[in-house]
Amino acid sequence: MDNQFDKLVIISSPSGGGKGTLISKLLSDLDNVWLSVSATSRQPREGDVDGKTYYFMTRDEFQEAVRNNGFLEWAEYSGNFYGTPLKHIEEHLNNGNVVLLEIEVQGAANVMKKCPGCHSVFIEPPSLEVLEQRLRGRATDSEESILKRMEAAVVELEQAKNYEKVIVNDDLEVAFQELKEYIKKVAN
Repeated sequence: MDNQFDKLVIISSPSGGGKGTLISKLLSDLDNVWLSVSATSRQPREGDVDGKTYYFMTRDEFQEAVRNNGFLEWAEYSGNFYGTPLKHIEEHLNNGNVVLLEIEVQGAANVMKKCPGCHSVFIEPPSLEVLEQRLRGRATDSEESILKRMEAAVVELEQAKNYEKVIVNDDLEVAFQELKEYIKKVAN
């Protein structure tokens, strides 16, 4: 393979930016597109499915994988390890699939350095006001959590300039078509 990461696509956005919704639509609409599943050392929660929600590992198994360079990137967050297993990414890339990494901006920056030739898309809300409305509309976060997510969004939005493609998610169908066309170009 000339460039082993030419079909790797990083997708980032602030919480509430719509990346999850857009990725779900993309996966149901296009063949040969695979969403990377992260590994974690946290305990499974009700409804979690190993290999679908996360690959669940013990702390020792995770640390062993780190020592053996088994992750594209990894971090410790709230006392648990999270990482992107390299083996699964390589398998799908070698099979000619487009591999999507749904990842936050710090992890994305690390992957961009580590994987020259990969692609990157930043999903941007039309405004901070709309983003806040979306977060409040989900009714899943406390006021404190919403404020923290909004603070993080300001920092994350500054990073959009480091991405190959920026899509403003003002109209879901328009944003979806733009993302779909971009992914189809990567696939070819």
